[in-house]
Amino acid sequence: MTRFSWQRLRVGTCFALALALSLVATLQTAQAQSSTQASLRLKWLPQAQFAGFYVAKAKGYYEDEGIDLTINPGGPNVLTENLVASGSDTFGLAGGAESVLAARDKGLPVVAIGLGTQRTDFVFVTKRDGPIETIQDFAGHRVSTWFTGANYALFAILADQGVDRDQVSIQPQQVSMTPFINGATDVATATWYNELNTLRDQLGEDALRLFSPDDYGITFPRDALVVSETTLAERPELVAGFLRATLRGWKEAFADPEQAVDIVMQVAPTLDRHHQQRMLAEMQRLMTTGPAAEHGLYWLDHDTLVKEQDLLARYEVISQSVDVGQAFVTTPLESIPLEARLP
Repeated sequence: MTRFSWQRLRVGTCFALALALSLVATLQTAQAQSSTQASLRLKWLPQAQFAGFYVAKAKGYYEDEGIDLTINPGGPNVLTENLVASGSDTFGLAGGAESVLAARDKGLPVVAIGLGTQRTDFVFVTKRDGPIETIQDFAGHRVSTWFTGANYALFAILADQGVDRDQVSIQPQQVSMTPFINGATDVATATWYNELNTLRDQLGEDALRLFSPDDYGITFPRDALVVSETTLAERPELVAGFLRATLRGWKEAFADPEQAVDIVMQVAPTLDRHHQQRMLAEMQRLMTTGPAAEHGLYWLDHDTLVKEQDLLARYEVISQSVDVGQAFVTTPLESIPLEARLP
């Protein structure tokens, strides 16, 4: 080959490479422009409770659905339903069925499209050597709880057990469990996957007495995925795509929990790994139990929701009956094949 031919070949190769790179960049730009911008507001700071979302984000599952998703953290003073109702966030992970009903009761146009935990994810906890042995003993004592949904469950349980809640000193619960450990409160609220593990580590399993709403026939499914009525009506494929990607994320998190914890800790490196491992294991138990075994993750069980709505209305936790069929919509989940929803 002559020097001239070699130079022509080299120039041609460089041109082809440049053209290929340009085409890739153009495709990437077009894909980015065609992606739908959306956000998810969590109910708390990054942790393994939300592993499925972080896995789906890291693995590109939302991108596969044409969604450029931003995951926004929550916090102690963040009311997810308000942010979704106002349009500040597209999707939200709210307190639970009770907080959705309460939001609808207040006129907020939010709709639940899924419930993460199929059982109540928190318990009320006391010390075995303390003065409280029954729910009735809550009267005259200090009870701390979260005023982002768990308070509605507490109000309903007290009423169901014949306890006048005016006789109970109900206080907003801090992030730390130190006030309960130090005796500043007699009863605290603890999630199975987080605070309860902390108390077990510090006080010991045998030192605690637990009061679970489910033991009293009262189930409060939690971790409600919510959207606004407008988003659900005008962008149904966005909602379905978000659910498809989220389901993929959770199923992978359960299949490979170590990888899932790795991904969560990339977002929040200061988390305690062992605590996150236990959190994810407990989330798997809560999310795959009950109706989820038959209908799949995030199922909305109508009978459970009607019972909860009736209970909250009966004891005036909400001011009036709320239409369960409008507050909890199964259409987006049912558009996804069952095999893709099953844990």
